[in-house]
Amino acid sequence: MAALPFETPPIRPAAAGRVPYDPFEGYFAHGGHPTAAPGSLLDLPAARRWFDLLRWGDEENLYTYQQPLEGRSGPRVSVGGRGMLMLASYDYLGLLGYPPVEEAAVAAVRAYGTGTGGVRMLTGTTALHHELERELAAFKGVDAALAFSSGYLANLAVIGALVGPRDRVIMDARAHRSLHDACVLARVPVHTFCHNDPAALRQELALGPAEQRTLVVVDGLYSMDGDICPLPEIIALKREFGAFLLVDEAHSFGVLGESGRGVHEHFDLPPEAVDIWTGSLSKAIPANGGFLAGSRELVIYLQHMTAPFWFSAALCPAAAGAALEAVRVLRREPARLGRLHRNAARLRDGLRSLGYDTGASAGPIIPVMVGTNEAAWRLARRLFDLGVMVPAVVYPAVPLDAARLRVCATAVQSEIHLDEAVAAFEGARR
Repeated sequence: MAALPFETPPIRPAAAGRVPYDPFEGYFAHGGHPTAAPGSLLDLPAARRWFDLLRWGDEENLYTYQQPLEGRSGPRVSVGGRGMLMLASYDYLGLLGYPPVEEAAVAAVRAYGTGTGGVRMLTGTTALHHELERELAAFKGVDAALAFSSGYLANLAVIGALVGPRDRVIMDARAHRSLHDACVLARVPVHTFCHNDPAALRQELALGPAEQRTLVVVDGLYSMDGDICPLPEIIALKREFGAFLLVDEAHSFGVLGESGRGVHEHFDLPPEAVDIWTGSLSKAIPANGGFLAGSRELVIYLQHMTAPFWFSAALCPAAAGAALEAVRVLRREPARLGRLHRNAARLRDGLRSLGYDTGASAGPIIPVMVGTNEAAWRLARRLFDLGVMVPAVVYPAVPLDAARLRVCATAVQSEIHLDEAVAAFEGARR
């Protein structure tokens, strides 16, 4: 595996004081507070809750979000002129900064420009989009794929085009927010089942009328918990009840399976056992964008019925070029996957040996369960001072009293990086 073409200084503890960058630009420090007079724009319970939390976080010097990186992301980053260990990047395969991927993005800009000047349905489609979609479909093992400018839009597109008020969606309770938002847009009734619980899914499937069209929605690898969906049991249930199945592979594409093809390869299942695949091009694939994949008939229909294909700008050439090359790197360099999973196991074992609760993590996402928002913010700040960047994840991204730090392993972390990470968590606990 080629070495990264850059490196930042080793981590060092921070001097006492404020975090380097204040994203509020002095708003709270100068006594700012939201206008909550009756009828004002921010006369909202959510606004009051957020501003109370943000003011407290700023006063306690615990707000470590939105710290700008001074250069590329990687195992080490520079923040405020200081080298830090990055433990929260989705760059699972370590392809950010990888020369072939960067060169492909630059070549795409030179050939196609910085944008496409249109939406995909009209004048925004380039030959590069079609090449990317063919590569994605072939890698996934299905007939066809469509690329969008984000994974969020891909989920909005497919659910909005396939189900409506007369149908129903049965969704894992911890499925990604974009999937919930897509159902609101589609005005389809939604029922959730207990996370990764096939028995609970069976109960929900049995409750509906047999003639009602039902779409089951799950993630391949859950972004906040790091656990894998029980796909064989879910496929068996969808067949038994005549339902359809959508699997969001935002975090499992490029990560699970012997060659990174995703959760179906992880379980040695045929890709056509799932009706609709969606995924991201901004995680293991180091670009921007998202995709959906499935049968040729499905993709032809969705080209003409998905709102983002008609009304949202096409994926920019640089992102399409980078994504295309990254998928090809996956084919050429399968050793990255082995390194990724060895690093994840080493990091997870190290954290567990210190007594941290890492839940049911089975991949590169390793939650460190803390509980309250306050406790998570304090742990994140202690780690920040020790030279480790891993922001807290709090409500509403996770349930109340389930705040956590989300640690991510990557293929390019060295043993030194991982040992530094575990040592920092040990120091933060003390």
